This record gives sequence, C-alpha cells and structure tokens, in this order.
Amino acid sequence: MAESGNGNALKIAGAVILPNLGSIVNGRLTRNNLKNWYENLKHPSFRPPNWLFAPVWTSLYAGMGYASYLVWRDGGGFNGDAQLPLIAYSAQLALNWAWTPIFFGKHSIKGGLIDIVALTATAGACGVLFYRVNKTAGLLFLPYMAWLGFATALNYAVLKLNPTEEQKTEEKRN
Repeated sequence: MAESGNGNALKIAGAVILPNLGSIVNGRLTRNNLKNWYENLKHPSFRPPNWLFAPVWTSLYAGMGYASYLVWRDGGGFNGDAQLPLIAYSAQLALNWAWTPIFFGKHSIKGGLIDIVALTATAGACGVLFYRVNKTAGLLFLPYMAWLGFATALNYAVLKLNPTEEQKTEEKRN
C-alpha cells in the first residue's frame, strides 16, 4: 500500500532535521569560543566571514539529510541495500559533529584537522555508496565534499599559521 504524502513529508522532515541537531548543539560551543579564542588566532586570507558558516552548514545538512531519506526509501530501509550507505552516513555525521568539540571545545587545531581528514574520506565513501542506491542522493553530496575540501584547507592553514609551542621547538631543531 502506498504511503500517504503526510507520512513521507514527516520522514523527509525528520531526515533533514537530524543532521542539523548536531549544529544546534555545537553552535553554542562555537559562539562561546569565537571572540575569546578563535578571533585571536592568525587566519589565512581566504577565510570567509564568520556569518557565512551557519547558512552554508544548514544548507549542506539539509541536502545530506534529504539524500539519506532518498537512500533509505529506495534502498529498502535499514535492512535492505541502504544498510551500508546509512552506516557510512552515520559515521560521517558523527565525525562531522565531533569536529566542533575538538577544534573549538578543546582548542585542538591539529585534532580538528585529523578529524576533518577522516570526515572527508568517510563522507566521500558515503557519497559513492549513496550514488549506487540513488543517483540524486549521491550528487547531493558534491557540494558537501567541495565545502569539506575548503574547510580542510582552512583548518590546515590555521594550524600552520598558529604552531603550538611543541611545534615551534620541533621546527627550531630541524
């Protein structure tokens, strides 16, 4: 029996809202560390203004959430062909949500870089797996992958511009 439009709309809404939950929680952590820590770091010239991050991430989370719905719907739910892609989705989402507490919460620029490299690889695998189930779902990961590439470059540049005392000592030895 075909499902009602309202039932599908609720599933789509849930899938779109889910990835945004982490940003809602992490947003406070970010805001609490912008002025007293992040703004005091050296930044590369290509750093976008802080206000840009929230709308970009909201859009990317909405796209990945909708993509997860398409895969869930077309791949037979959690027990069908969608199982592995949805596991990859969960893994990349966990890595995504972990970045803010690592970078902003722990003030670990290097830890953030390690996380975002793992995130980018996992998100790339997820996008490929999504594409195999639903081409649109896989293509919805392309803007996310582009942004992750940019965010990785930004994280790396911030790391290089703000070496820790340990890194400064190591560079002097070499």
